[in-house]
Amino acid sequence: MVLNMGPQHPSTHGVLRLELITDGEIVKEVIPHIGYLHRCFEKHAESLTYQQTIPFTDRMDYLASMNNSHAWVMGVERMLGIDKEIPKRVEYIRVLVCELNRIASHLIAIGTYGIDIGAFTPFLWCFRDREHIMGMLEWASGSRMLYNYIWVGGLFYDLPVGFEERAREFVEYFKPKMVELNGLLTDNQVFINRTANVGVLPLDVAINYGCSGPMLRGSGLKYDLRRIDGYSVYPELEFDIPIGTGLMGKVGDCWDRYKVRVDEIQESLKIIEQCLDRLQKELKRTPEFDPRAKLPRKLSPKPQDYYVRCEAPKGELGFYFIHLQRKEKDKNGNDRFFDTEIPFRVKSRGPSFSNLSVLPAMSKNVMIADLIAIVGSIDFVLGEVDR
Repeated sequence: MVLNMGPQHPSTHGVLRLELITDGEIVKEVIPHIGYLHRCFEKHAESLTYQQTIPFTDRMDYLASMNNSHAWVMGVERMLGIDKEIPKRVEYIRVLVCELNRIASHLIAIGTYGIDIGAFTPFLWCFRDREHIMGMLEWASGSRMLYNYIWVGGLFYDLPVGFEERAREFVEYFKPKMVELNGLLTDNQVFINRTANVGVLPLDVAINYGCSGPMLRGSGLKYDLRRIDGYSVYPELEFDIPIGTGLMGKVGDCWDRYKVRVDEIQESLKIIEQCLDRLQKELKRTPEFDPRAKLPRKLSPKPQDYYVRCEAPKGELGFYFIHLQRKEKDKNGNDRFFDTEIPFRVKSRGPSFSNLSVLPAMSKNVMIADLIAIVGSIDFVLGEVDR
């Protein structure tokens, strides 16, 4: 039989259509059909200035807007040659909000994964705790999901007075909640039976398909761009890189991918605490600190090609820029070149796209119920797949 799963099915996590070729209850082949949520991001980026494009980066992986704009902004700053001039306080605030957003993104991944497999309570718990992060990021930026907070050369605004104290309260509140969540879901025998030894992704297959983030680390490779590229202030921070170890089944199964995300939340909490220590001591707020002080008056880099990448919650998020001068003819018909603030071409490399492309290779001869577990373990966002 040929079955359509989606694009209205709740467990396809958005408008994704999976065409299943089945033999009874066994899935022989999966063909993903994408393109139901095309964002036109690259076309927008080629008709707007670099600063104006930041709200559009937020709408790709809309569950991790801070991380998207951080990657975009880093690329533009390096093209302009101002990346070494960014104040330390700005860099630490950027890392702080990105790690808060990473936890929020992983909480959705874990909560919705639980509900895919039939556990309703973890879904409610994860959304309850995520609400605290949403509240804090809204306090900082004025928006709940699409923040437009990290700007080229600085920030939209400094953190509100009292933000650091409230963030610390959240960390203390959240640590015991993670222990409860592990007891409810991670060590739950029913959950382990549904996810261990299911959807095993061998490391060589993950690498060949260009998987990144928890998908790649779940298969046992310590590959995290925060360590490898050492961007922003991550080299100054201490944190581990969790990987899949095959504790409950085989390395690279659904349980391993889930566990990597749980462990990454713990590491993000460590990073947040270190950022708060620095922001409350040597990088304390002062009345004269202006997060917009380094904002360039004109964003026109030299003509160049440039690729920038960062470790988003779902994997390697990259932007490839081609910047050229604008060409016009004068009244004598001669070519004249002008600086422009608009990129000639922009290509976005969304991690969800590569991670989703490996689905047919992971889903040969599995049960239909197991396919739901495999799809949920990938944790993709369709706004980033279709861009």
